[in-house]
Amino acid sequence: MTVPLERRAARVLLVDGEGRILLQNCCDPSDPSAGSWWNTMGGGIDAGESPSEAAARELAEETGLQVAVEQLGEVVHRRLTEFPFGGDHYRQSEHYFLLRTDAFDAAPTAHSDLEMVAVLGMRWWTVEELRGTSERVYPEELIEVLERLA
Repeated sequence: MTVPLERRAARVLLVDGEGRILLQNCCDPSDPSAGSWWNTMGGGIDAGESPSEAAARELAEETGLQVAVEQLGEVVHRRLTEFPFGGDHYRQSEHYFLLRTDAFDAAPTAHSDLEMVAVLGMRWWTVEELRGTSERVYPEELIEVLERLA
């Protein structure tokens, strides 16, 4: 059995004034049979970064929205997950921040070569749409987290 790579990540629950959340549609280019899924903005925490610094950096890279670290506040949700991606297996500790903002047309500003292929698009989702979709959405408990934070 392969030992998972340990990874820390920071993610942002980006919610607009209508209560919609911005999610990105992703795939694993190394495993097309895995299909695609929707997830929150965010990614790995670099060496020397705090979770909130990583969340602000990832938000700017993935959506173009630049925010001060202080705007992110405290961590509102945590989870530990394991998943395959890019031929590796990860055990990822995730820190989630909530940021309320006006809706905007998100556009990546600094995607890596892998992200250029792995990120298929973005869209704003209502909780009702999330409840009714048959598509995979991560984290699995997203609806409950959004309802708790509403």
